[in-house]
Amino acid sequence: MKDLGAEEQMSNEAFWLFKQLNLHLEQELKFQPREKGLSLIERTAENENTLCPRLRNAKVEDLWSLTSFFGFTTETFVLAVNILDRFLALMKVKPKHLSCIGVCCFQLASQVIEEECNIPSTHDVIRISQCKCTVSDLKRMEKIISEKLHFEFKATTALTFLHLYHTIVLCHTSERKEILNLDKLEAQLKACNCRLVFSKAKPSILALCLLTLEVQTLKSIELFEIVLRVQKHSQISDSDLLYWRELVSKCLADYSSPECCKPDHKKLVWIVSRRTAQNLQNSYCSVPELPTIPEVGCFNESESEDSCEDMSCGEESLSSSPSDLEGNFFFDLKPKST
Repeated sequence: MKDLGAEEQMSNEAFWLFKQLNLHLEQELKFQPREKGLSLIERTAENENTLCPRLRNAKVEDLWSLTSFFGFTTETFVLAVNILDRFLALMKVKPKHLSCIGVCCFQLASQVIEEECNIPSTHDVIRISQCKCTVSDLKRMEKIISEKLHFEFKATTALTFLHLYHTIVLCHTSERKEILNLDKLEAQLKACNCRLVFSKAKPSILALCLLTLEVQTLKSIELFEIVLRVQKHSQISDSDLLYWRELVSKCLADYSSPECCKPDHKKLVWIVSRRTAQNLQNSYCSVPELPTIPEVGCFNESESEDSCEDMSCGEESLSSSPSDLEGNFFFDLKPKST
């Protein structure tokens, strides 16, 4: 194992990584949701006409479904959740407005992260998300969110630290590069994002919790020593790490349980005609052709071929959140026995 404390022995890449780490450590509190606002949501009972944790968590699961449907990156999902929580922690939101807010956060995050050619139109996002609002409603809400967050969308998140920690560890280990599965770590982070409580954790601590749990599973002394030095460099106390690691471990164990209510992958269904399907952008998920309508009974030939587009249910879902592959990342985790 290489010496993390000696700059002269570091490669240029490692030195740059630690410089980036220091930069994000300085910025993380700036982009963390206001704890007082999050605590207020946590204390809200479900029978009140105000936002409660269950509604917030359900909306995050919808964001997961949207990002999966459009094939967007984990970075887009995590940023959308960050924008959502920062706004909810500032404003007293009624449940009826949450759907519009969620779609706006998704749009804002995709505009920051994704290629412009891959960003869907606002009209398409409204239809696919089944958001009961108009394009003008979204524009007004986007203006409100932008002003409240001072147009600061590109944030330092737990995913930022997860990528940095992962790269730093690989830069200093002699282990095989594939031993730390970044896709697995990202999937676990998404599960944590679906719980409001983890929005109160410092992003650097949440990311390190996921990394340390995975290193414990791998039982690698070398990786463990590297992670300890990363923890020291990040100035994360043992007590903070232990507290949040226990919560993360329980969350991942619960998430792997069959009893856990995971994102509803059958909610986002978009049934379209063959003509409309041909006009969809290639970046969207492929749409299976509709079966031929049998020539029996009465059929009004004056009806448009596109009349089936407004249907909101069907046998197949075009989104899967989490995907079957991501689901496999949770099955090996068990809560720590006390």
